[in-house]
Amino acid sequence: MIEPARRWVPIRFGELWEYRELLYFFVWRELKIRYKQTALGVAWAIIQPLFTMLIFSVIFGRLAKLPSDGLPYPVFAYCALLPWQLFAFALTEASNSLVANRSLLTKVYFPRLLMPLAAVSVGLADFAVSLVILLAMIAYYGITPGLVILTIPLWTLLTVVTALGVGLWLSALNVRYRDIRYTLPFLTQVWMFATPIAYASSIIPPAWRPYYALNPMVGVVEAFRWALVGGAAAPGVTVAVSVGAVVVLLVTGLFYFRRTESTFADVI
Repeated sequence: MIEPARRWVPIRFGELWEYRELLYFFVWRELKIRYKQTALGVAWAIIQPLFTMLIFSVIFGRLAKLPSDGLPYPVFAYCALLPWQLFAFALTEASNSLVANRSLLTKVYFPRLLMPLAAVSVGLADFAVSLVILLAMIAYYGITPGLVILTIPLWTLLTVVTALGVGLWLSALNVRYRDIRYTLPFLTQVWMFATPIAYASSIIPPAWRPYYALNPMVGVVEAFRWALVGGAAAPGVTVAVSVGAVVVLLVTGLFYFRRTESTFADVI
């Protein structure tokens, strides 16, 4: 008989590998559900960030005239919206992954970690489509990316890991406290404005920037902009601080998830 662990134990990576086909099934299922019976299908991956970019360009670029570090404001905004859309989608899906699959949780055994892992992976399809649009936009404005564009997979991974770290916390909490689903939209909205998407991080006083970078999405956004459109120097300190914050979120999220995993089937 399989019994859940009564205390936190290290993640069984071997077990996750054994269930890799189930992970692929979860991802494929979510992708089909996402676009099932939609008139525009994958076009939503283009429409959402594109329209957000247009709104930001009018309100923050033309009317508020916020600085954009010398870049055309549409490119400046879209470079940040690209990882943000991936993060926000992955965070929402991961946070609701356990509750949305309650019937599976109470009937069969499999590593529960597969659910938030699958949830954060689904957004990569939309991300890939949006990235093509961004590259076309960069070419239209005559911007030539350097070799640092090859680091995009690294920053994409950092985005996914950030969403996973927070998503592990919220998915486990959502099993016991259903307030999470009401709190999540407010959290993502506030988080977006606390991230340099519509504005440049250069407006933050230098003394405050290391503390500002404790928001892990600050490092992600700055790294994406640097990789796609270049800059005088890599955002080394900012990224280092943000990576440290991501590591803390991921480790503590794994700890809490594993600590409460044995109660999911009973409480959900």
